[in-house]
Amino acid sequence: APPGRTQDGGQETSFRWQCVEQPIGKLLFRRFLEGSAEFAAAGALWAEIEAYEQCEDAEREAAAKKLRSRFFTPGGSEHCGFLSAAATAPPTG
Repeated sequence: APPGRTQDGGQETSFRWQCVEQPIGKLLFRRFLEGSAEFAAAGALWAEIEAYEQCEDAEREAAAKKLRSRFFTPGGSEHCGFLSAAATAPPTG
């Protein structure tokens, strides 16, 4: 079977399908993140990244700086320390 699928009828079981592509799954997973002190920053980061993706090009640089300081910088208001250094590194080039 392809990755992310079960053997019983081919029902998709990947995280992306269940928690990103399916509206009810996405809503429930986001509520789970936001309702837990341990995962609230991850939920907020997800929401802010989605908002960033909707930004006009002229607003992206300022929005990216705000995201980095809030979520990626130790001591930031909602630092996501679980992210790897590669995930939080500023883009190059």
